[in-house]
Amino acid sequence: MVSDRSARLDLVFHALAHPARRAILRQLSGGERNLSELASPLRMTFPAATKHVRVLERAMLVRRRVDGRQHLCRLRAAPLAAVTRWTEQFREHWEARFEALDAVLDDMKLEDAGRRRRR
Repeated sequence: MVSDRSARLDLVFHALAHPARRAILRQLSGGERNLSELASPLRMTFPAATKHVRVLERAMLVRRRVDGRQHLCRLRAAPLAAVTRWTEQFREHWEARFEALDAVLDDMKLEDAGRRRRR
């Protein structure tokens, strides 16, 4: 069951709400990156990238490790599964509605074909 009241899910949606953080996650899907590599394509400062990575860490979407002077970040995709489960309920709803619409349209086509044959 998917809960609408989950502090963890709130943190993940909060993290995903900002386009820079989504861009960072996209970059990390290609593998581990340091903070400078994450900041550069987004044209943001190192401190700004750090701030966004902290939000992603709180949501447990990113794991950071320090190697000398480098802060290396890695994607943790597991929390995205909860988001997928939450959004899946809407996909299922709309899929059922589209199937019902398809059935109505098929019935209309059959009725129209029947009328044409009778003419």
